Amino acid sequence: MVKLQTFNREVRQVSEFLIAYRLYIRMKIRDAIVEQQVQWVLSYIQGGSADVWKENVIEDLERNLLNYEIVGEFLIDLKKEFGGGETKKQTR
Repeated sequence: MVKLQTFNREVRQVSEFLIAYRLYIRMKIRDAIVEQQVQWVLSYIQGGSADVWKENVIEDLERNLLNYEIVGEFLIDLKKEFGGGETKKQTR
């Protein structure tokens, strides 16, 4: 397994980051609850203005202003924020 990289908001990294983390989630933490999966991905978002976005997401999760039924919804939000992204929801 390739060493997972952190994400610092560089648009060129978004697709690579999402692919790697989708695979890792499916292989290693698929049985974890969605909140744990989202928090795990957030732990790899570091640096630059990505930290500001991450902090806002964490605060919204703590206040129950955000709720993801599947981790794919969170990954779509991340892609929309940093790379243009899709508008439809993905399934696990």
